[in-house]
Amino acid sequence: MTLLTKCIFEFIGTLVLIMLGDGVCCATSLEKSKAKGAGWAVVTLGWGLAVMCGVFIAGPYSGAHLNPAVTLGFALAGQFDWCAVIPYIAAQMLGGFAGAVIVYLFYKDHFDVTEDTGTKLGVFCTMPAIMNKGRNFFCEFVASWLLVFVILALGNKENLPEIGMGELGAFPVTMLIVAIGMSLGATTGYAINPARDLAPRIAHAVLPIKGKGPSGWEYSWVPVAGPICGGLFAALTYMWIY
Repeated sequence: MTLLTKCIFEFIGTLVLIMLGDGVCCATSLEKSKAKGAGWAVVTLGWGLAVMCGVFIAGPYSGAHLNPAVTLGFALAGQFDWCAVIPYIAAQMLGGFAGAVIVYLFYKDHFDVTEDTGTKLGVFCTMPAIMNKGRNFFCEFVASWLLVFVILALGNKENLPEIGMGELGAFPVTMLIVAIGMSLGATTGYAINPARDLAPRIAHAVLPIKGKGPSGWEYSWVPVAGPICGGLFAALTYMWIY
C-alpha cells in the first residue's frame, strides 16, 4: 500500500473524528440545539465514539494514528517510519480542518443565534477552565502521555495473549478516550491531539462565523506542545518498561 493511500485514510479518519467530536460539542453547547446542556458525560462519550469511527475507517489501511502525538510517539518507539511522519501529520491537520468546516456548515443556524464568543470557540478547540498555562501544559502532557503509552501497551502481544488488537479493533481506544475525558479532561478540555485542536482553531479563525470573537492564539501552543511532548515521553517510557 502506498504512502499516499495511507495519508488519504489518515485524512478521512481525522475528518470523521473531528466532525463527530466537534459535533457533540456543538450539540451540547450551541443555542437552540435539542441536546444543549446534555453535559460532560455526553461530550466524553461522543469523543470516544468519534475516535472509534475514525479508527474503524482508517485502521486497516493507515493504522489510524489520527493524531500527530501518536505518530511521533510511534516513530520514536520504533514502530513507525520517520519518513512518513510529516505526510501523516499533514494529512491529519487537513482532515481536522475539513471536519471543522463541515461541522460549522452543519450547525451554522445555531452558531448564528449563539451570542457567547467563548461557546463558539469552545466547540472548535480547547480553552482551559482556569487559565494557568504552566499547569495547563502539565495537564495536556500527562493526559497525552497516558493516551500514547496505553495505545503502545495495548499493541503488546504479551498484554493480550489470547485476543489480539485486530480482533478487539477500536474498542479499547474508544474506552481509553472516554476514561481520559471523564477523569483528566475537565481542566483543559483534553485536546491530547494537535490535529484536534490547532486545525479546528485555524478553521475558527478563517470561517465567517457571526460574532465569533478571538481564536485564543495566546493559548494555542499549549494543546500542541503538551500532547507532542507527552507522546514522545510516552514512547520513552514504553521503551524503558517493555
